Amino acid sequence: MGDGYGPGRSAREVLAAEWERHRPAVFGVAYRLLGTVADAEDVTQDVWLRAAGADLQEIDDLRAWLVTVAARRSYDIIKSARFRRETYVGPWLPEPLLTGPDASQPVLVDESVSSAMLLVMEELSPPERVAFVLHDVFGLEFGRIAEVLGVSVPGARQLASRARRRVAKAKQSTPRASKAERERVLKVFRAAYEAGDLAGLVRLLHPDAVYVTDGGGKISAARKLIHGGERVAEVMARTGRQWRPDRIDFAEVGGELALVFHREGRVYSVDTVQITDGLITAYRRVMNPDKLVRV
Repeated sequence: MGDGYGPGRSAREVLAAEWERHRPAVFGVAYRLLGTVADAEDVTQDVWLRAAGADLQEIDDLRAWLVTVAARRSYDIIKSARFRRETYVGPWLPEPLLTGPDASQPVLVDESVSSAMLLVMEELSPPERVAFVLHDVFGLEFGRIAEVLGVSVPGARQLASRARRRVAKAKQSTPRASKAERERVLKVFRAAYEAGDLAGLVRLLHPDAVYVTDGGGKISAARKLIHGGERVAEVMARTGRQWRPDRIDFAEVGGELALVFHREGRVYSVDTVQITDGLITAYRRVMNPDKLVRV
């Protein structure tokens, strides 16, 4: 770390001073790779302990080193049996991450933490995901990425390139709505939902819209995707009548405006949407209580 120690400064004092500056990157890489706040927080703690026991005088670029350690630990988790999605009940959605100014967990916010992009990256192979996140999001050199993945430098380049093409294709097929358009659509949607206005909901949903609910088997939720704007509107209107929310708030989740439903004094769901040409093409509702404790 060069001459960062200064007179009378210990390695631990230097690390403590630098940690808060680099912690968002450590958490950010883990969250992007794992899609869960809990696992990302565990990885962040592991990285801190690893850094506290390391000889920091041998580290030239602390941020790159910390991000690399986080990526290696996340990659191990992805490959482990406990992280396999096969046993998850119903559709899996990323754990909501508050990213607004009042968020308890700071993170480097960009498109790569949106629910849509995390789902795209979920379709990549673990090595592709690691290569893409480390290079295209965090700007690490391929030499470090190759070490994390246990491949050659050309192999790491190829993995990142393949992932980049797949991500670009997905982004082209589902262009990102502007902040203003998202706010307009969600405000109208909330009003229609609260009023039980079925026709209003239908007008906001694309004819081919898909509705995804993640209950994790811990709460009553659809275990299959629901397709079709009219069908989705009917299901939403019915569930709105069955469990009337105390209130519906706006919040920034994954860098985008989302809806937070409150019921009986707690967060009941966090809903994110995908919007194209002013219509909702995908409505994603996280209801798994384990994924809502940090909202």
